[in-house]
Amino acid sequence: MALLSYQTLEGQKNPPYVLKEAPEKILQFGEGNFLRGFVDYFFDILNEKGLFHGKCVVIQPLEQGQGEQLNRQEGLYTLYLRSMENGQLITKKRVVSVISRVINPYHEKQAFLDCAKNPELRVIVSNTTEAGIAFRESDQMGDMNGTFPAKLTAFLWERYQNFGEEPGKGFLILSCELIDNNGAVLREYVERYAGLWGLPEAFVRWIAAENVFCSTLVDRIITGYPHGEAPGMNEANSYEDRLIDTGEPFAFWAIEGPEEMKEELLFEEAGLPVVIVPSQSGFKKRKVRILNGSQTASTLAAYLAGIELERDYMNDPLFAAYTRGLMFDEILPATDLEPEDMKRFANSCLERLRNPFIAHRLIDISLNSVPKWRARILPTLKDYAQKYGTLPKRLTFSLASLLAFYRCEERDGHFYGRRDGVEYEVRDDLDTLRFFAAHSQKPAAEYVHAYVEARQFHGTDFSAIPGFEAQVTKYLEGTQKGGVRKTLEAMMAT
Repeated sequence: MALLSYQTLEGQKNPPYVLKEAPEKILQFGEGNFLRGFVDYFFDILNEKGLFHGKCVVIQPLEQGQGEQLNRQEGLYTLYLRSMENGQLITKKRVVSVISRVINPYHEKQAFLDCAKNPELRVIVSNTTEAGIAFRESDQMGDMNGTFPAKLTAFLWERYQNFGEEPGKGFLILSCELIDNNGAVLREYVERYAGLWGLPEAFVRWIAAENVFCSTLVDRIITGYPHGEAPGMNEANSYEDRLIDTGEPFAFWAIEGPEEMKEELLFEEAGLPVVIVPSQSGFKKRKVRILNGSQTASTLAAYLAGIELERDYMNDPLFAAYTRGLMFDEILPATDLEPEDMKRFANSCLERLRNPFIAHRLIDISLNSVPKWRARILPTLKDYAQKYGTLPKRLTFSLASLLAFYRCEERDGHFYGRRDGVEYEVRDDLDTLRFFAAHSQKPAAEYVHAYVEARQFHGTDFSAIPGFEAQVTKYLEGTQKGGVRKTLEAMMAT
């Protein structure tokens, strides 16, 4: 079977849309599944609609990656977006052709820097993981082993040397890393590197005047290469694609930038779920509270009840009702965003959580649940208690289920809990895990009180929420005596 390429597609009876030649307008740091199933997908559609006409040159952020295989396939790959909609299985397939080539800067440093000489290059996109946006005093100018912000600073310096302060030769920089204020943090580190390396003040002024560092919020579940299904997909396509990407149809991208960006990035005209707004804070609050909050509130309880996958608890009548109640009876009423928009988003989240193609393991989602609970659930719980003068029972139960899950013992530097007599590993920050190992074997009331007093985990005086500690203790005792499912059933019946 022939490898996916432009020539292979030309030989097909009904070849898909592809754009073989176009100027390189995007520099992208990252070649992984997420960017290919999200950002590259959007720009590919802009190309098809005649609203961009540009290619993406990809910079491989790590020395080992998928760049070599992408170059073998001439930047082409097949994207499958799959879901259940109105009870029907839906599959959307697309050959994405926006990538022109991949450069490995560890071996092709000059090719990377030469991209700065391209006058048509305008957009820089990145997703170098949460750890990618970092600053190290030891990084040297031009060292490709430096951090992503260090590489970006070197690239911007190369651009400045080639075009000086010519207007319009800076970049729209779209950071997709999953950290707060990603664009602002990236800009701060670039400016710090410029200072560390003694680069001219005129260059620093150019960074501020001609480059727009956009914080962005990204939302799409990408499941990557479908190992078990790939042979059948390749057979149906009549070509071999070693970089098939899969994900859900739902997507949303909020870009924090000036209004004039809309004249260059015509996502809205293309009908894509991408917005350019002065502030993304409302969209972030919506996602964190409704999607992430309900997910965090359900995951640990469902796992302790014997469920393995996220989609399976959405097919369990008890947990499906619990999750829906979380969203519509507690989270939405407590959140000060536009009600109808929140309802639409919440309904879409319920569909996404039960997507049969998304195999999210609950034990994987459990990683770092203590800071997740603080960021995703606690603000809603406080708002609800203040607004209604009563406790939101499901959100309160979510802390009891967290404490039940985090009952653990340390062994050989790892921390283990038990579910029906079988061990599972609890994973979080080391100091957090040591706290739980020290306190979680105590009686429920003492355990809950120790957590309530440990403000490093939540930064909250829970005595300001009357009855909270006692109610969490009651739910935790219930999970110990009768199990999570019976406790949840009793709670839902009241």
